[in-house]
Amino acid sequence: MTSLEERLARLENDRAIRDLKARYLRACDGKDLSGIRDTLLPDGAVIAFDGFPPFAGREAFLDVYRQMACVPGVFDIHHGANGIIAFETAERARGQWSLLFHSINLGTRTLTLMGVEYKDLYVKQDGRWWIAETRSQRHSCLIHSVDDAGAASVTVMGEPPTTFG
Repeated sequence: MTSLEERLARLENDRAIRDLKARYLRACDGKDLSGIRDTLLPDGAVIAFDGFPPFAGREAFLDVYRQMACVPGVFDIHHGANGIIAFETAERARGQWSLLFHSINLGTRTLTLMGVEYKDLYVKQDGRWWIAETRSQRHSCLIHSVDDAGAASVTVMGEPPTTFG
């Protein structure tokens, strides 16, 4: 049996990790590059998202994110839920999250809806939690193309395309 103090610390750390993931997702929605940067481990972050080549750290990820998402006419929502946090040590934890990704892209005239699973590794350094590793796997995809009259037609339904973006 762990002490009350240890149990309280575990609850506080669990909450801090959940808030960290929420800050990351909100920063993605808000196209807030400094907010995203502030959630990912400064040195050695592993970012491996299904459909993208591997990123060499957070700056490489932010460069691609800036090009794809931080452009006029792209509106994204990252809705994370069903978080499960498992502590390996007092300063290391793993997380699993379901993500519903919704994107409107006026440039390509597409509406995209994807079901994604995140698997994360969190580390506590200098008194705060960081996302040290984040991996995603796409499970479902629905893409509509919208014609000039505003009529949508399904172009992808079911399996996600091999690459995204």
